[in-house]
Amino acid sequence: MAATKNEKNATGAAVDAPRPLGALALAALALPGVMPQVAHAELAPEHASLSVKWLNYNDSQPGLDRIHVGATALNLIAPLGERWSLDGTLVRDQVSGATPRAHTDISTATKVVNGVGGMHDTREERGLKVTHYFDRAAISTGVSHSSEHDYVSDSWSIDGRMASENQNTTWNAGIGGSNDAINSVNLAAVGKTKTSMDFIVGMTQAWNPLNLVQVNLTFKMANGYLNDPYKNFEQRPETRDATVILARWNHHLPTLGTTLRSSYRYYSDTYGIRAHTVDTAYVIPVGERLVITPSARYYAQRAASFYFDPTGSGAPSGQAFFSADQRLSAFGAVTAGAKAEYRINQHWSADVKYELYKQMAGWRLTGAGSPGVDAFTASFLQIGASYRF
Repeated sequence: MAATKNEKNATGAAVDAPRPLGALALAALALPGVMPQVAHAELAPEHASLSVKWLNYNDSQPGLDRIHVGATALNLIAPLGERWSLDGTLVRDQVSGATPRAHTDISTATKVVNGVGGMHDTREERGLKVTHYFDRAAISTGVSHSSEHDYVSDSWSIDGRMASENQNTTWNAGIGGSNDAINSVNLAAVGKTKTSMDFIVGMTQAWNPLNLVQVNLTFKMANGYLNDPYKNFEQRPETRDATVILARWNHHLPTLGTTLRSSYRYYSDTYGIRAHTVDTAYVIPVGERLVITPSARYYAQRAASFYFDPTGSGAPSGQAFFSADQRLSAFGAVTAGAKAEYRINQHWSADVKYELYKQMAGWRLTGAGSPGVDAFTASFLQIGASYRF
């Protein structure tokens, strides 16, 4: 599937609730991947909405100011009668800065001096999804196209969901694929291709009015050119399969009017990488219009079986596969941030989100991190506005 995908929408509290939780509580309990359910048939959204997001991203390593990204995203969701809806997305981002390092000890980074040097690129992505609603189910089909000067990707997806008669349980399943074409500027990869397939199954269960859980199992397959053409000391296998298990639990605290969101994700692939992610967020309504959500995330991964820590002598001899890409190393990372959402009136709302990411080899709690890898820091700032009509 595409490199980045937005998880959408949610399910509400159990239908046998002794009392209504209200809109804020339902929104706070929301889990991605399932449409809202409150004891009625699946219906297309009653109103259309248009939203715009602005994103600013910056990352750095010691002595190297690296990548800067400025992106704008437009999203339109519109009902098409009572049984259909349309979801369209347009994203445009501009990337600039130093090219990435191959490794701390062997830097292939191109520094930017007074705005000169480094790399510059513009990417555009367009996506369209159509959903048809049945009495207790819905099915969606989507396509997207992403292009930049050295990479073009076309993807598709089909996913469905079905709710139980009492609306407390929802099952979901989906399949998606992509076809990518790579033509790197440095001519290391010309006319190369990559294909991928994703499969997902899952279940969402409302235990009671205050607790919502979800479990998803995803299987990913990629084939073709999987190297990074802009890194030296790189020869990866032409296939990569991955299994992902994701469990979510949202708990509403009625006395405080807040909701704790939590999740655990386990990742395993044929590269030998094993990764764990623990994610938490605390939804705090402030009055009737403002919601503040602080969040924290911890990530740790084991290095790929063919990753090596170079000492300046180049790639190890006698190995079919090797890479000094720091993204394949063993490390730990922490992300902390907060989001504020404000409903201006019945039509307009606005939101702002900031996150700070820090990655270090020594922060891997599940074992020693890879030696010789510099710390990595990134910041995300997102500002959004939406109009409901």
